Amino acid sequence: MQRELFGVFGDRTTFDSLDDSDRFDTVVSTDEATVGVKDASQGLQNRTSVYTGGDGTCVLWGEVIERAGVSAAEWLLDRLDAVGTDAFGELNGSYLAFVDRGDGATLVTDPVRSWECYYTDAPGVRVFGSDAARVARTLDDPVLDRRALSEFVHFGITFGDRTPFERLERVPFDGYLTADDTGACRRFVYDPQPPAEFDYAQELADRLERAVERRVGLPGRDGLLLSAGYDSRVLLSAHPGFDVGYTLGDSAADEVRVSRRIAAQYGIDHETLPVTEDYLTLSPEVIQYTNGHRESVHIHHRGNDDDIEVDNVYHGMLFDTLFRGYFLPDRTLDLFGRSLPLDGLDPNPDAPLHLAAKFGGLGSGAYPDPGPVSSTATEAFARETIGGAYERSFERADDPYNAIDLVAVRQKPTLPFRIHLADRYVESFVAVDRDLLEWHLKTPPEHRNLPTFLDALERVDPDILFHDPPDRPHRSYRLNEIERFLRANLPGFRTFGSPWPDRDDLYARRGLDRTLFAAHERVHPLPTRIKLRLADLHIWVDSVVGSSATAGDELLDVLVGEVPMDRGERPST
Repeated sequence: MQRELFGVFGDRTTFDSLDDSDRFDTVVSTDEATVGVKDASQGLQNRTSVYTGGDGTCVLWGEVIERAGVSAAEWLLDRLDAVGTDAFGELNGSYLAFVDRGDGATLVTDPVRSWECYYTDAPGVRVFGSDAARVARTLDDPVLDRRALSEFVHFGITFGDRTPFERLERVPFDGYLTADDTGACRRFVYDPQPPAEFDYAQELADRLERAVERRVGLPGRDGLLLSAGYDSRVLLSAHPGFDVGYTLGDSAADEVRVSRRIAAQYGIDHETLPVTEDYLTLSPEVIQYTNGHRESVHIHHRGNDDDIEVDNVYHGMLFDTLFRGYFLPDRTLDLFGRSLPLDGLDPNPDAPLHLAAKFGGLGSGAYPDPGPVSSTATEAFARETIGGAYERSFERADDPYNAIDLVAVRQKPTLPFRIHLADRYVESFVAVDRDLLEWHLKTPPEHRNLPTFLDALERVDPDILFHDPPDRPHRSYRLNEIERFLRANLPGFRTFGSPWPDRDDLYARRGLDRTLFAAHERVHPLPTRIKLRLADLHIWVDSVVGSSATAGDELLDVLVGEVPMDRGERPST
């Protein structure tokens, strides 16, 4: 990783016994802990800052919106002295915060854990860091976590704080880590407000503009990952001037054609990132960004990294989750084997199965029978696994819909997309601005939807919707879905194209069954997405245990069911 935080609750000698100090730009030691920081953007506006003074030591790693005249790290120490731990709720950005004021060292995530922190006590001292593989390599006897592996294969993510290895865990969501404890904060709790007190569209418009404005002014060229949809348009409208917008796809595709028009509307250059077989690049240099518990398919631009010639990158990740209710269950009508959306939310949602489909659980009929993965078992597993996560969400949510959204916010399946960008460029994560998270928490779920979002966009810029997305010619989500249904079922009509490349076609063209699973023919009939998850796990675990021949093959045997595995199976090292 080019940007990394790594530390131990121990002295410098202990740190040096576990890692190489020369890898880091800065290493700071306190009476209780030693922390190494690697970040080429340290010292830039709103970026990583380190401060040691009379009040203690503070490391803010990532993106933190600074107050004028003082570094964010120094500011946080002052605020902790003034208001105590409430100061963590005043931070704004995407970060990990380490603080030692002489009364015990603590590491705190941001409110939505947009940067994960991993930890283990295996070496006899608590080790922590932003790179799961780096922390996992301190395990003297790595033990595969069967439950985590099963969750990943079925849904593309692991739930709670699990990772592929036992004794390697994640700091809790909206949480903290100390030398001998972990716990949760209460910064992300739903608190819906009535419309008389909170104008949902106007508040969102104002907060979107402020969130973008806070993140401009970085040195160098600014680039935007630009789609033909809605999310990146507000960035174009509120940012004073991008240098270029990048769109992935074929130059003749509708997605690229409309994106090109949007770029011209706002007076920026446009570049097409061509889809090649490298779209499914499965090198360890890419898989590292999954940290072993999220799938790599969301790193859409990974085959075009050399084509992105900017210093700073902006994107609209999580806009659909936080502002448009992507994970909320719509009320639907089943017709001719398809579901057509109706107005409003499903009054009686089956939360586990709904979320399983949204996360990438492929559902009934997706798997060969008999086979190593069962559709029936997948449904039962979803009810057990996702159902538990859903029930736990009522600690912070006041109704079923907010509980569903909270499961999604905790999981963030697309996070490898942003981790890859943040490691290679100076990246701005606009959606996790503190004001926008507050909007999500204060806006009732029935108003976190496309109409509210489009209303807000037009308040930012009346011409922002001048060019319709190619697959959404109507302002109404329901009308768009009806037209999608008719195009798919009536002769003579062309279906809406997908904005994403065809993974099945690219997988077959590259012959990845032969490359990845030559010794495991039982894997070949599985859906492409499942096979890519198996490859992600195989490659990531190999990168930790350091054996591409033995540990990886043993892991595949476990995953495809050819060797029974009890909890506690050990990969060869």
